Amino acid sequence: MPNLKWVFVLCLCIFINNLCISSCTTSFSPDPLAQQQLDRVFALPGQNFSLSFAHYSGYVTVNEESGRALFYWFVEAVDDPFSKPIVLWLNGGPGCSSIAYGMAEEIGPFHIEKDGKTLYLNPYSWNQVANILFLDSPVGVGFSYSNTSSDLLNNGDNRTASDSLAFLLKWFERFPQYKGRDFYISGESYAGHYVPQLSQAIARYNSARKEKTINLKGYMVGNALTDDYQDHLGVFEFMWAAGMISDQTYQQLNVLCDLQPFIHSSKQCDKVLDIASNELGDIDPYSIFTPPCTTSSSSQNRLVKKRWRASWFTCDWTDRPAVQFKSSLE
Repeated sequence: MPNLKWVFVLCLCIFINNLCISSCTTSFSPDPLAQQQLDRVFALPGQNFSLSFAHYSGYVTVNEESGRALFYWFVEAVDDPFSKPIVLWLNGGPGCSSIAYGMAEEIGPFHIEKDGKTLYLNPYSWNQVANILFLDSPVGVGFSYSNTSSDLLNNGDNRTASDSLAFLLKWFERFPQYKGRDFYISGESYAGHYVPQLSQAIARYNSARKEKTINLKGYMVGNALTDDYQDHLGVFEFMWAAGMISDQTYQQLNVLCDLQPFIHSSKQCDKVLDIASNELGDIDPYSIFTPPCTTSSSSQNRLVKKRWRASWFTCDWTDRPAVQFKSSLE
């Protein structure tokens, strides 16, 4: 749908089977500590620099009966990781990969050059100040999968929170050195649902057991998708106050779109959203003061082009044979 609503909900959905990382293996161990070592990553395709921190990636089964397993990538802090808190990062969508987006394009240490082959270190990575845990959730997103096909059609907020809680409980068994560490949850977009709902699930779990099994300290969400009406008001006022849309367009947006849902809006709302998109021009709505990317695209919508340009580099890298391999995980 070629209009401004995708500023909130457009995301990168990469459905691939697994991630092969230089030292990766399809071996699994019933011993959590042994599995932690199997998950250790020593090098990445396209990496031509050394690291001062450790990182791990792998699967955690959250439902044995259906075969649901969530994929994670854990990056320790650059300095003194055992004194730093853990931050769980969740991208939204719903359907957006925290690995391919949050890790590779936003707050992670490994970003991808325009050639789609070479990695570079992100100097603004959040692991400068914390240990970061990226999670592809729910199943069917990114590298996470289920052996029961119907699971992909039955995802919902409740099961997403339940599966994510199950993941965390098992993950801390695999990484017992981080038990009791200050724990925060953060995310963006539809994580405006995921983050507070998972936080509530953790709080209820801790309360039922009368102990802080997970030492949740707080949560934060940026660009949160929470309520259609309030979200519309916010984005329209932001664009207008920054001088990116005209007074007339701002007034029409408030009249025609305020009470509309993001996904199935009316034709009148779609029309004025297209006008706003045209007025926005080449400005990136996610970073209005940065220079525009000049990569060409056949997409008809400017907002879609802006949001997907960097994603092409990620797709190029994850599609490399050295990165991706297919395996049956039983």
